[in-house]
Amino acid sequence: MLHHEPPGSGTAPLGRPARRAAPVFVLMIALICGAVAAGRLWTAGAKSDRERAVHSHRVTATTTGPAKAPPVATRFGSTPQAVAPAVWEQPEHVRRSGTVNVPSQTPKGRAVTIRVDDAGAPTPPPGSAADRAFTSLSGGTAAAGVVGVTGTAVVFLVRRRAEGQRLAAWEREWEQVEPVWSGRLRRGSGAGDGGD
Repeated sequence: MLHHEPPGSGTAPLGRPARRAAPVFVLMIALICGAVAAGRLWTAGAKSDRERAVHSHRVTATTTGPAKAPPVATRFGSTPQAVAPAVWEQPEHVRRSGTVNVPSQTPKGRAVTIRVDDAGAPTPPPGSAADRAFTSLSGGTAAAGVVGVTGTAVVFLVRRRAEGQRLAAWEREWEQVEPVWSGRLRRGSGAGDGGD
């Protein structure tokens, strides 16, 4: 059945700016959430790096064996580094030993600079600004994406429901107007007469 909508229906020009504003609003909220998430990640990363720098000390270690290629498990997601057994003193006059990262092909007996924590255990260096920027941008982009997709889905569902309600209301109004408009009331005995 073909329906023609009257000029005052829900697709009137007054409804169109709102239909265009919703995606813009969702985009703005997504960008704001992404920026806030990136800023918080940057701040948290900077604080963590400052704390790590306070408790990280450079010491000189001496290798007690040749460098070995890194295990396969350490190669994913990081720069592979060779490892070698080494000895060092930290805190002072406390001899420690363990496996440390070294340049590839480092021979036995070579002095290397390592970072250790307050207890003398090897620790990674504090993160760089580039690492922090990458983490912040990745997290901000992910947050913006999640908010954008969720907001778009909500707008779509609200529009579908409103459209369904509008069409149902229009159908109810048409059921009342159609018998008069088509002339069935004049020809038949009443609105309930289905014959032509």
